[in-house]
Amino acid sequence: MKKLKSTSRIRELAKDLDDAIEKKDVESIVAAFTEDCCIELFGITLHGQAGVRRWLYWFYGKLKWVKLTPITIMIEGDTFFEEFLVEAELNHGALVKAKQSEVLVYQGDKVKCLRLYFDRLEFAEAVAHDSL
Repeated sequence: MKKLKSTSRIRELAKDLDDAIEKKDVESIVAAFTEDCCIELFGITLHGQAGVRRWLYWFYGKLKWVKLTPITIMIEGDTFFEEFLVEAELNHGALVKAKQSEVLVYQGDKVKCLRLYFDRLEFAEAVAHDSL
């Protein structure tokens, strides 16, 4: 397993990933993950780059745009932790603003594991609308 040389490199890779997410650049996002990666959210685990695409299809299917603003970043070894603010406009026009946290575990220059943490109730209230 290749170790990263510095925390500044991990910070740069995580920033590149955030930028790609904001631009909805699916190919750059998928390329940032290892072939055998995992993504954990909502109590489920998605596997491999096909799982990354599945997450992105779901995520972008709900949003017109998204902006990610870092609040707190900590790095230890190949693990990046970030608390961040998500601002987004949903397809039905509602604006969302919520804090979330993520853990990115790197293997070389690619993400081996992404774990997302957020308030599920806050998320449910944001995406629910009058069409129910």
